Amino acid sequence: MKSVDAHIADILAAVSPLSPRLLPLGSAHGCVLAADLHAGVALPGFDNSAMDGYALHAADVAGASPDHPVTLPVTGDIPAAPGTPAPVARGTAARIMTGAPFPPGADTVVQVEWTDGRMDQVTVVRAPAPGQNIRRAGEDVAAGDLVLPAGRLLGAAQIGLLAALNVAAPTVHPRPRVAVLSTGSELIEVGGTLGPGQIVDSNSHAVAAAAREAGAEVRRFAGVPDSPDAFAALLTDVLADADAVITTGGVSVGAFDVVKQVLAATGEVRFERLAMRPGMPQGFGVLGGVPVFTLPGNPVSALVSFELFVRPALRWMRGLASVHRPTLVVTTAQELRASPGRRSYLRVRLTGAGDGRPPVAHLAGGQGAHQMSALAVADALVIVPEGGADVPAGRELTALLLGDETVASQAGGAVPADQVGGVPPADRARTEAGA
Repeated sequence: MKSVDAHIADILAAVSPLSPRLLPLGSAHGCVLAADLHAGVALPGFDNSAMDGYALHAADVAGASPDHPVTLPVTGDIPAAPGTPAPVARGTAARIMTGAPFPPGADTVVQVEWTDGRMDQVTVVRAPAPGQNIRRAGEDVAAGDLVLPAGRLLGAAQIGLLAALNVAAPTVHPRPRVAVLSTGSELIEVGGTLGPGQIVDSNSHAVAAAAREAGAEVRRFAGVPDSPDAFAALLTDVLADADAVITTGGVSVGAFDVVKQVLAATGEVRFERLAMRPGMPQGFGVLGGVPVFTLPGNPVSALVSFELFVRPALRWMRGLASVHRPTLVVTTAQELRASPGRRSYLRVRLTGAGDGRPPVAHLAGGQGAHQMSALAVADALVIVPEGGADVPAGRELTALLLGDETVASQAGGAVPADQVGGVPPADRARTEAGA
């Protein structure tokens, strides 16, 4: 059987970051910058007031205090609006709003709380220092500065910065367009009425959700019948408009395993048995430049396979440097059964974090490849090596964190995901969490 490490390495060597594109700012949210971004303008773009108050000369109110207030005439208002404010003469003040252009002549802003707040004249009871409450042009970003490097994920703060810099369409690696095909004539859509021998299609919903969480744009095709012609026709259609295709089911040795039947005939998709549990039957290949992942049909097998093989590939296609889930060391709460010759990924809950001690991993429920309830409440997949011996309680093992990665800090800290960097060579793929 092929090792998990080798399968991950083969996949990452076969996929590449998607070609850079200019995308509108809203569409670029969640994408990865494909080129260094330098500021075309300064931030702020002009000197402006950091407070509501009065622009004036600091020397005119140098001795102001509650016992010795200083009163100046107010010669005008400066709103946060387009235009150039009039100069402020010595011995006068101009009322100014936060963000308004700072007027020539003045050298400070006294905040309104240090005054009586009047409109015709103002009494200052506390002296500001020269330059106080003034945002200087370029003090945040100077024109030409490198503000975001290539490889940076564009979250809310980064999108806000790009907008402030008047960048309407950054160059990014787009989100992968993923087609999810769930095969099986026995499947019906959620909400349908079950007949004899039918089951609700959960795989397409679960894998589609996992792909979205990995940053992909997803189209879901549920209940593809066990017909070679039907599957082949649908595959041809989706390959024309997808960056990756994920199938579930039909990859083993059954008489109706049409996915394997159709894709093996192309000579481009290889089907193999991996030394892992759950998820032994796997397939992967590239058809017309589109990577095709064929996952097992058992629900847990499909999602565990996604975590190990598909999620890293999709993140690499997005241009992310870190593609794998973080890991952490855990202590087993009970004896764990090994699967001789195969690496096991067991669903666990984590407790007892803190004080520098590893968290304790408790089996989350039944570990069968069909038992979704345990995976739905699991914090992590604990990895039982393929050595063959059962693992006693109290032993330290590596666990692959799932879902909300803040569990890492709550569970004693996680080893960061590997930094893939430039081209993903096979030996770097072998640093996969738990692989």
